[in-house]
Amino acid sequence: MAQEVTDRIFTVANVITFVRLCMAPVALIVLLNGHDIAAALIFGATAATDFLDGQIARRTNTVSRLGQLLDPAVDRLLMVCAVVGLLVVGRLPIWIVVLVVLRDGLLVIGGGWLLKAHGIRVPVVYAGKVATTFLFVGLAGLMLNVPQVPGLDLCDVSWLPGFNFVSTSWGIWLIYLGLCLAVITTVYYVCQAIRELNETTSDSLK
Repeated sequence: MAQEVTDRIFTVANVITFVRLCMAPVALIVLLNGHDIAAALIFGATAATDFLDGQIARRTNTVSRLGQLLDPAVDRLLMVCAVVGLLVVGRLPIWIVVLVVLRDGLLVIGGGWLLKAHGIRVPVVYAGKVATTFLFVGLAGLMLNVPQVPGLDLCDVSWLPGFNFVSTSWGIWLIYLGLCLAVITTVYYVCQAIRELNETTSDSLK
């Protein structure tokens, strides 16, 4: 049975989503001020409550159009704040930041346009949730920055932390794993969106 979607704005789920939205830049500011443990705790708590607003909305029959747009946007903002902060403090190379920002921008802008213009919502697949979990845990590990693990010493380039000789946080390996899954699932989402868009267009021409 399809979940009824409401136009209500002030719901418990939306309030929780808004609080999470406010906490994303707070984690960034705390990290930039050198408070690694506090930043990791704030970021971790905000990421861990990702499921809470959705569960409350479904269980109380208050799934809203605003929530459908805002919830994934908050996750993307949280991710972007984390990678930008870690870039500034020198714990992430810029190519990872660019990859994450471009992917999240595509998902937010593309997903919002599909939903608003065509009523199409591509369901999140399990692999996508796993990718996001790996990235969130890995980013929290880099914020915490302990314990440090030795690099594999397979190369001598600074933009591949973990593979060079420099010790780094254990979180970098979860980030690499999450990025691989994220790229795969993004390709799937794009293909699925194109297929559903073509089907919608074909139906409208009949």
